[in-house]
Amino acid sequence: MAVILYQDFVKEIKSEFPDFVIIPKNESKLMKVIDIALRIITFNQMKLFMTGFITTMGNKVYVPASWTQLDVRSQIEVLRHERVHMRQAKKYGRFLFSLLYLALPFPIGVAYFRKKFEQEAYEESLRVKYEYYGEKAFTPKLKESMLAHFTTAQYFWMWPWRKDLEKWYDEAVKKAMKKE
Repeated sequence: MAVILYQDFVKEIKSEFPDFVIIPKNESKLMKVIDIALRIITFNQMKLFMTGFITTMGNKVYVPASWTQLDVRSQIEVLRHERVHMRQAKKYGRFLFSLLYLALPFPIGVAYFRKKFEQEAYEESLRVKYEYYGEKAFTPKLKESMLAHFTTAQYFWMWPWRKDLEKWYDEAVKKAMKKE
C-alpha cells in the first residue's frame, strides 16, 4: 500500500464502516469509567489507558488527547491496526468478538483470543512500519514495547509465555518484509 493521505484513509475506512468515528477519550464518560476500573483491577499498574492507548469499541476509536500531535504516518498505522479489530468484530459479530477478546478462556493470564486478535492487529502494524520505514523500523525497543503489551498490565497480562511471543514477533517481522 502506497503512502496515502490521512483524509483519504479515513474515507476508505468510512466506506467499509459507515459508522466509523474517532472520539477523544477525555470526552467519553465510558472511557473515564474504564480507566478507573483498570486502575483498580491492575493495582494501579495500568496508568496509561487515557493517555497512551487507543481503544476501539465497535467502530468507534477512542484516542488520547495527544492524538492530534502524532504524525500522519503514526495515525494511519494506528487506524490500520484498529481497522483489523473492526474487521474481527464484523467477522465474529460484536458480542462474540467482545466475549472472546475480554474473557476467554480467562480474562487474565491465558487470554488466548485476546492474544490472537492482538497478534493479527500488530502484524498489520508491523507491515505499516515496514512500508513507511523499511527494516530500520524493527529495533529492539519496538520488539520490547510490543511484547510488553502481551505480558504486562497494559493488556491485562494476557499471555505469560514470552518465548512464544518472541517467536511470533520474529516471524511476523519476516512476513512483513516479504514482497507480496
